[in-house]
Amino acid sequence: MNAEHASNNTSLPEMPATSTEARKQHAEISDRIRSYNEAYYVNDEPLVPDAEYDALFNRLIELESHYPTLKKNSPTQEVGAAPAEGFAKVKHARPMLSLGNAFSRDDIVDFLARIRRFLNLTAHSPVEVVGEPKIDGLSLSLRYEGRTLVTAATRGDGAEGEDVTANVAHIDDIPKTLPDDAPDVVEIRGEVYMARSAFQKLNETQAETGGKTFANPRNAAAGSLRQLDPSISAKRPLRFFAYSFGELSESLAQTQWDFLQKVAGWGFVINPLTRRLNDADDIMAFYDELAKQRPDLDYDIDGIVYKVNDFELQLRLGFVSRSPRWAIAHKFPAEQARTRLNAIDIQVGRTGALTPVARLEPVTVGGVVVSNATLHNRDEIERLGVRVGDMVVIQRAGDVIPQVVEVILDERPEGTEEYQFPDECPKCHSHAMREEGEAVTRCTGGLICPAQAVERLKHFVSRNAFDIDGMGAKNIETFFELGWVKSPGDIFRLETDHGDAIRKLEGWGDKSATKLFDGINERRTIGLDRFIYALGIRQIGQATAKLLARHYGSLGEWRNAMIAANEADSDALRELINIDQIGPGVAKDLIEFMAEEHNLAVLDDLQSLLTITDVEAPTVSDSPVSGKTVVFTGKLELFSRNEAKVKAESLGAKVAGSVSAKTDYLVAGPGAGSKLKKAEELGVTVLDEQGWLDLIATQ
Repeated sequence: MNAEHASNNTSLPEMPATSTEARKQHAEISDRIRSYNEAYYVNDEPLVPDAEYDALFNRLIELESHYPTLKKNSPTQEVGAAPAEGFAKVKHARPMLSLGNAFSRDDIVDFLARIRRFLNLTAHSPVEVVGEPKIDGLSLSLRYEGRTLVTAATRGDGAEGEDVTANVAHIDDIPKTLPDDAPDVVEIRGEVYMARSAFQKLNETQAETGGKTFANPRNAAAGSLRQLDPSISAKRPLRFFAYSFGELSESLAQTQWDFLQKVAGWGFVINPLTRRLNDADDIMAFYDELAKQRPDLDYDIDGIVYKVNDFELQLRLGFVSRSPRWAIAHKFPAEQARTRLNAIDIQVGRTGALTPVARLEPVTVGGVVVSNATLHNRDEIERLGVRVGDMVVIQRAGDVIPQVVEVILDERPEGTEEYQFPDECPKCHSHAMREEGEAVTRCTGGLICPAQAVERLKHFVSRNAFDIDGMGAKNIETFFELGWVKSPGDIFRLETDHGDAIRKLEGWGDKSATKLFDGINERRTIGLDRFIYALGIRQIGQATAKLLARHYGSLGEWRNAMIAANEADSDALRELINIDQIGPGVAKDLIEFMAEEHNLAVLDDLQSLLTITDVEAPTVSDSPVSGKTVVFTGKLELFSRNEAKVKAESLGAKVAGSVSAKTDYLVAGPGAGSKLKKAEELGVTVLDEQGWLDLIATQ
């Protein structure tokens, strides 16, 4: 079960001392488990975290090991929950069972030992398993008769599910017919899910249109699939991974691995990260590897499922109560947790954005101690209804800043008050305003606001801007407070104006100061694209800065064009708006930046101190990929994603994040998934890493 939130320290009652106490505790926990199952499987609204649910479920198992009579009619013998009203019921020809859980290496070793004992194998006999990422979605069974899809059903309670056939018609990953070599009757089972990127876009659209937003991709996928109106499901970006089968009229394969290759040949998508493994060391290495990859995947996984590869051994091993003996789910640490919100502080960004930050009782989430989490903006605070003192659910995914995703209203203390978002900047006390159509409230103080000034300076020296060695955020704050760096140009005057004073600062000396000044001097020459990005103009990221630099070529041309574009209906404005990916909104921010006298003064100052090199895009004759659109996908092993992007762009290629009919090349590393499939469908040229290097080798 994958719950909406997670807890680190689930409070369980002590193990009972008598059978009477055991029956009472078992009954209480059973009632809770059944209510949680109904909320999760029927209503798509998990009530408790994975960790809490698993702890309760394991307590039932522990009680039953001491008092076996408690097993009768226990949730440990059941799967899921009864189907919801409103859908036709579908009886599964072969039950859709659940899996036992593993949480540690010891659990994995025990799992393999149980298999060997049951099969009467020696302690070191090889047992090959297939490891598949455990997708955090909704289980689905697809029944084909005469090689045509006739029924799609949810898991339900394992024996009977909901008929959602009409709702899967528009899921591209689900073939509607099978090839001639498929059996007459076959049930393919797998997981319906929603990609993280698609989930984000869906929530943005829902918010814009006043629709319901979803807490996470799993809820979005479940809610989209289980719509009584199929036309709504058709509009949702659902995906499907195949991983097993139900009823078959004839055998498909001898092993799980061969089965997956077979159905992939029929048009189903199987997870590209699936791997064959031989022992506990193999399994744990794969677990650690996938745990590291997990934040970078475009879909949620909450563990790995290991299955004995040989179907004959699976048949011999059979099942126990609600799960097979030949498979287990190895769960990842919970990445959500409940904790107390102690305060809400407002941070001011370089563009004046006021961002509310939750100050929390420290809690471990996914192996990391978290004490702060973002609340995004005023709208999010109002949507959550969060108050200081509330018990909240926080979520962390990879390197993403932790965020508050839910308030536990049942645990709200008495006397809490609604949070009032400030109408002035907490740093400079200028009026804070929110422009129509924007979610962000901004300080209107501009560069008189010290918080904005500091954040802009930090951005100026950041890795993708000037990347000055030794000039990190802490040093910027120190030099700003001392009054030595108030504008970007001051950085390049530090050595002459304050060199001796810096050497005398606590923690500094000749060596560290010299390193800083050398780092500054090394950046006195910079490309136009990095220079534009470093200015910190709203909506101008790295990609847009590169587009502008390539289009205008030199600082003088770009600056003059931006000033000229301030004239309504000018050729310069039309030219700017027509640049790929610019548009009116970005153009407005560029023009407004250039309309400010103090910004022009900063530019003049920097031009007097620096050499800003022109940008010339390679011509077609210079590069085989100039003017081509390239997409990189999968795990790149010969170079980093950033290296690949920089090299491609230096050769005149445009690097895109998604595959379309306009894509010229897809460079696919191991683990390439949906992008590779789409590229093949569109006839896009697909290269591996070596093929890409061969193509650009002359450069």
